[in-house]
Amino acid sequence: MTTTQWSPDSWRTKPAKQLPNYKDIAALENTENQLQKLPPLVFAGEARNLQARLGDVAEGNAFLLQGGDCAESFAEFNANKIRDTFRALLQMAVVMTYSGSMPIVKLGRMAGQFAKPRSSDNETQGDITLPSYRGDIVNSLEFTSESREPNPQRMIDAYHQSSATLNLLRAFASGGYADLNRVHQWNLDFVANSPLGERYQTLSNQINNALCFMKACGITSETVPTLKQTDFYTSHEALLLPYEEALTRTDSLTDDYYDTSAHLVWIGARTHQLENAQVEFVRGIKNPIGLKCSPALSTDELLRLIDVLNPDNIPGRLTLIARMGYDHVEEKLTPLVRAVKNEGRSVVWSCDPMHGNTIKSHSGFKTRPFDNILAEVKNFFAVHKTEGTHPGGIHIEMTGQDVTECVGGAHAIGDEDLSSRYHTHCDPRLNANQALELAFLISDELRDICPRCNDREDADYRAAQ
Repeated sequence: MTTTQWSPDSWRTKPAKQLPNYKDIAALENTENQLQKLPPLVFAGEARNLQARLGDVAEGNAFLLQGGDCAESFAEFNANKIRDTFRALLQMAVVMTYSGSMPIVKLGRMAGQFAKPRSSDNETQGDITLPSYRGDIVNSLEFTSESREPNPQRMIDAYHQSSATLNLLRAFASGGYADLNRVHQWNLDFVANSPLGERYQTLSNQINNALCFMKACGITSETVPTLKQTDFYTSHEALLLPYEEALTRTDSLTDDYYDTSAHLVWIGARTHQLENAQVEFVRGIKNPIGLKCSPALSTDELLRLIDVLNPDNIPGRLTLIARMGYDHVEEKLTPLVRAVKNEGRSVVWSCDPMHGNTIKSHSGFKTRPFDNILAEVKNFFAVHKTEGTHPGGIHIEMTGQDVTECVGGAHAIGDEDLSSRYHTHCDPRLNANQALELAFLISDELRDICPRCNDREDADYRAAQ
């Protein structure tokens, strides 16, 4: 069993998976020392606010929307890319807020999502074997011995890119870009241009009518400034532990430790072994944390992990992110949800419909069929309806750009289209249109679990007669 003694470096006494092999230990230590002297990227109070919002999700009174890049890139870093992903998440949130009649907690896979787990330590091309690409924070994608050598200086580069990303996100969230009417107009443009626009027109009209009613009552972004602002948080996988430790600080108000690299960090399915380093690290920080749940996770193992990660059963502390594959959700997720409920554990259940649905296309590209992504979401909601629990969120890999990486959707991206705009450094992402289409389709599920929505729809129907 995990001991009660914890410090930011106690993970170093545990077996560690998915960490790079740095040959120059002196350079690594120098980088860690530099990081320890840099300002925090996020603040403890912000992390506490997120945990409070996630507590609302755990109680069934809100919904979590988590999305962003599979792996952030140094080469593709620019303001427009950040803006477009932020915009897509805002558009999704507006649709979900109205459909579910509940707040949407917006959490980006941004400003730190650089490190990636790999199935093998090495990659072979022809007669050459080199270290696997582990994300830009570790090494480079180019297949050369120099590029693939883990370089600790990249952690400093990742820190500064994360800082710039956060500065821009904060400006967008508070400077008027998130104005509710502006976001809805973007959605109206999407509906007008979508091949399935008629399917979404009714919901768009309802949102438009609600905004017109608010305006008639004098509730506008000019009179109520919160309508042009939003709360937006960041997250990434806590994989590269030297980086996470170096950015772990003591909160001056509480004397608790917070990982200031992000508001929330999660443990991946490859690194959630109970006695290993990643679990040891995250159990001691006070940030809200996440845990990926794969089909291989047993109920006993999950309950033991919950005991370690959230021993005080604090609502919002722990988000369980299910990534089962669309055809395994009922069989594999049901016993986990049932066991957690029966034990009285307070968690947020979120659905990752991406990682269990990756296939190799006929053209050789990794891709994810949109229909399978949607099927996993629907099956996730169905399990929670059966078990009487709250389907608390969605966790997707997506971008605001017009990429062609996932097949399907209203614009019917086919296998032959993948090569035209396949830009991901790792796994395939939904593009902006596919992400928003998913939000409209999820809105049907949210409406079903919202007790207020049926009354609202009845009123809308009567008003139309």
